[in-house]
Amino acid sequence: MEVKTSLLDNMIGVGDMVLLEPLNEDSFIENLRKRFDHNEIYTYIGSVVISMNPYRSLPIFTPEKVEEYRNRNFYELSPHIYALADEAYRSLRDQDKDQCILITGESGAGKTEASKLVMSYVAAVCGKGQEVNKVKEQLLQSNPVLEAFGNAKTVRNDNSSRFGKYMDIEFDFKGDPLGGVISNYLLEKSRVCKQPRGERNFHIFYQLLSGASGDTLTKLKLDRDFSKYNYLSLDSATVNGLDDAASFRTVRNAMQIVGFMEDEVQLVLELVAAVLKLGNIEFKPESRVNGFDESRVKDKNDLKEMCELLGIEQSVLERAFSYRTVEAKMEKVSTTLNVAQAYYARDALAKNLYSRLFSWLVTRINESIKAQAKTRHKVMGVLDIYGFEIFEDNSFEQFIINYCNEKLQQIFIELTLREEQEEYVREGIEWTNIEYFNNAVICDLIENNQNGILAMLDEECLRPGTVTDDTFLDKLNTICAEHQHFESRLSKNSKFLTDHSLPHSCFRIQHYAGKVLYRVEGFVDKNNDLLYRDLSQAMYKATHSLMRQLFPEGNPAKVNLKRPPTAGFQFKVSVGGLMRNLQSKNPNYIRCIKPNDKKAAHIFTDSLVCHQVRYLGLMENVRVRRAGYAFRQPYEPCLERYKMLCKQTWPHWRGPARDGVEVLLTDCSVPAEEFAYGRSKIFIRNPRTLFTLEERRRACLEDLATLIQKIYRGWKCRTHFLLLKKSQVVVAAWYRRYAQQKKYEKIKSATLVMQSFTRGWKARKILRQLKYEKRCKEAVTTIAAYWHGTQARMELRRLKTEARNKHAVSVIWAYWQGTKARRELRCLKEEARRKHAVAVIWAYWRGLQVRREYRKFFRANAGKKIYCFIIQRIMQKYFLGLKTTVPSMSPIDNTWSAQPYSFLEGAHTELRRIFHLWRCKKHRGQFTEEKKAVYEEKLEASEIFKDKKALYPSSVSQPFKGDYLEIHKNPKYQKLNSAVEEKVLLADVVNKINRANGKGSPRLFLLTKSNFVLADQKTGQVKASVPLPDLTSVSVSTQSDGFFALKLKEGSPSAAKGDFLLSSEHLIEIITKLHRTGTTTADKDQINIDISDEFLVQFKQDKVCVKFIQGGPKNGTSASCKRKNNRLLEVSVPSSP
Repeated sequence: MEVKTSLLDNMIGVGDMVLLEPLNEDSFIENLRKRFDHNEIYTYIGSVVISMNPYRSLPIFTPEKVEEYRNRNFYELSPHIYALADEAYRSLRDQDKDQCILITGESGAGKTEASKLVMSYVAAVCGKGQEVNKVKEQLLQSNPVLEAFGNAKTVRNDNSSRFGKYMDIEFDFKGDPLGGVISNYLLEKSRVCKQPRGERNFHIFYQLLSGASGDTLTKLKLDRDFSKYNYLSLDSATVNGLDDAASFRTVRNAMQIVGFMEDEVQLVLELVAAVLKLGNIEFKPESRVNGFDESRVKDKNDLKEMCELLGIEQSVLERAFSYRTVEAKMEKVSTTLNVAQAYYARDALAKNLYSRLFSWLVTRINESIKAQAKTRHKVMGVLDIYGFEIFEDNSFEQFIINYCNEKLQQIFIELTLREEQEEYVREGIEWTNIEYFNNAVICDLIENNQNGILAMLDEECLRPGTVTDDTFLDKLNTICAEHQHFESRLSKNSKFLTDHSLPHSCFRIQHYAGKVLYRVEGFVDKNNDLLYRDLSQAMYKATHSLMRQLFPEGNPAKVNLKRPPTAGFQFKVSVGGLMRNLQSKNPNYIRCIKPNDKKAAHIFTDSLVCHQVRYLGLMENVRVRRAGYAFRQPYEPCLERYKMLCKQTWPHWRGPARDGVEVLLTDCSVPAEEFAYGRSKIFIRNPRTLFTLEERRRACLEDLATLIQKIYRGWKCRTHFLLLKKSQVVVAAWYRRYAQQKKYEKIKSATLVMQSFTRGWKARKILRQLKYEKRCKEAVTTIAAYWHGTQARMELRRLKTEARNKHAVSVIWAYWQGTKARRELRCLKEEARRKHAVAVIWAYWRGLQVRREYRKFFRANAGKKIYCFIIQRIMQKYFLGLKTTVPSMSPIDNTWSAQPYSFLEGAHTELRRIFHLWRCKKHRGQFTEEKKAVYEEKLEASEIFKDKKALYPSSVSQPFKGDYLEIHKNPKYQKLNSAVEEKVLLADVVNKINRANGKGSPRLFLLTKSNFVLADQKTGQVKASVPLPDLTSVSVSTQSDGFFALKLKEGSPSAAKGDFLLSSEHLIEIITKLHRTGTTTADKDQINIDISDEFLVQFKQDKVCVKFIQGGPKNGTSASCKRKNNRLLEVSVPSSP
């Protein structure tokens, strides 16, 4: 079963201010403080939500919280903005009532965040689907775009909305969002040109300069430096907690999601850049013949770049800043503008350009997010508008903002009373009129069509002749002097003899939230909001795609001589439309309060909160709510909560809930005048009665808890006893079983012993019998064997005698046969010797004849053939011998076989040379390009340092690594790696020698194809970057130290601070790479390498001699540098062992 909590459970302070006792301003503030200190930032006044800005993240906006408040009664859980959002959404979805959520409060109170929370909650609880999700995403992503162009950093808020926003979200019959419509009110466009100290211009300017890519800024002709733009304040250019670069990427992504095309985004950014460029245009006076001054543009570069961005002819815009054309009927009069008027025209153009761009953005967003279906939609409106403003210096903007808040307060009181009256009528309870302050008289003072302040201001703006702010104030003093809510130095209510806080150029209005002093300076100009027609026409001529939409009045074909409506009149009309829109919907209120001016968490300033409570009219709201019945609740929850107070309703009431509540209140002896029965709710007049019921319920719950504990302890003890009893029976049964098992095992063991003894006796008896039978069998076998042996021996002797006789006959026959064979063999051998002798003699005779016949031929050719044969055999033997004696394939192997014959000396030497060249070619074929480069560097190092530098022999075996810092892999040097654009050929840590003391400081040495860089080892900050063409020579000593001097070309920018004296463990590699890189540079002469124990180094304006001496063992193992005087640095190099 689900356990439901209540607004009254575990309450910190009072969750609903209607129930506060006693009700006064101090208790109201103290209740807010107590809840704020316990992270309870939401409090109710009936159905109104008070929201305190915590200035930090709280874990109360998670998806789990969304599910917790989903489809729950408004008072069922602790106060939360989600409860109000859920109540509004369910009323819209289930009861088909259009809703509006009014969010008010001063700047920094959290109005924008509150509207985001409401929209995110509605997006989370409504339906799902591809199209629905797309609409929700577009509605949510419209916020970052409007915040970038309409919000700014102020002294009270780092993300203050400088415009009023009302969004109508449209839903279908299922409650799924279809689209929306956004309305904006009174953008603070004066901020474009001037910002108070400690505040910034609109976010988009800083986001564009910080987050746009270099190519984008180049196209827009902008620079990242904020100080180059007059319209951007520098004292608050950067704000802690705001990442302008990341915000710019967010805005670009949001514009893409909302539906902006890439070319549209570019057009918008061009206009933003044009506003920045417009602020840099400055003017100078130029005297004319008639004695009047005419304004001229000082530096035309910014004007030129702005005209290129907007596609305007430079001469047209320059003339518009110098002349003004006035049209009257059929006449045109052209007058010159002085410098002050030119600056006014420039700022007016900038303000109008930005404000019209903002209005175009709102219109463009509406085109993307508007509902496509034409059927009737359910609507939920969210109003995020500036709160009541009371500053030290209040002007026209504060006047119309406070007028808007007066109208909102008026509709708030009316709708609250109407809601109360409708609920009383719906529940069948008699309605009594409630006395309250009606601010309609203040609204009439401002908006009356005949004698209202706005009407008189418009009349002054339209009046011919000289019109100033003082004439406007005189008119107010004449007409409003007797009004009870208007004060000035000349009015009857001013008490000017004792009230010294009212200056002559000011007037004061008694608003519902308190008195506000307004300075009339600028009222007329700001209300006129005048843009010269020449500038409008110049903007209309621009080729930029948006300019004709933003400045339609500049069309020469549609010249309208009628004066445009004033800013006050336009705002009055828009506020009237907003009020009619709100009155057609069911209202829901969120009152935002800022706890402190420091924008810090855990700080609650009583005076500041009290001020906001007063001008938000919260005490008035509580009094209106409590004028009738302070608390009301449906019968079912009321009976469920308090049923334990009456025996008849506890634990279950079987009848209707209303009857149960009547029985309950009668049993509790609640006076009849303290409550009333509605159709579905019980109404309680005094909060004290409710708190009495709560106290009795708490005491009853304690008694019930004691009873439950008693029953539970008895049940637990009985259960424990039964468990012990059951365990004893089980233990006894197991023991008896164990005892019987032991007895059985003992009997079984004894039986086994007896059986084993019996089986052993039987086995031994059988064994004895088997052994006797075996001995008998063995005796018979032995006797038979002896008998068979005797017979065999007798037969053997007989056979041997026969065999000896046969052998003697065979031997005699064999001797006889052998004698015959030897005789026959001697005869055959004698005959064979005689035949061989004949053959030999015949062969010698034939040979003698042949030699005598061919002697003459033999003597002529035999020598040459024998010589060639012998030479051929010697060469064959020589080559076959080389096959086994050939040396290894190593090019450094100088062994070769000895020369066998002197006539082979040339061939032997040539073969050795050819073999060496062949194996060198094979060895080179195994090299990669990188390895070849390394060997080439080693070869070049040998040419430079061999037999010249004592350090060189120890460097031969050390490979040239190049990047000793692994700069591309090490995240520590990521910033330095991004600063060096070319490929790094060498990266190492060197010591930069200080001329003052000869001590070294570590530096990062980076070498690229075009320059070398010295950077700080800890921070990676580049200290010096020298192009290689500026490097003329390098000086080193002949000894084994690592010191070297980089000498720069005189007169080059790099030589301003002088040469560099460095030391490194990889001196040979650094100088070799410097020499090699400098040689390969096309426009650079070869770098000279000076090897000497004394050389000069240029330090700024002075030349210092660096002298190297041989040091003793006491100097250690490393070279040390000491300053001898202003002109000499002595380097002591330890002697080599």
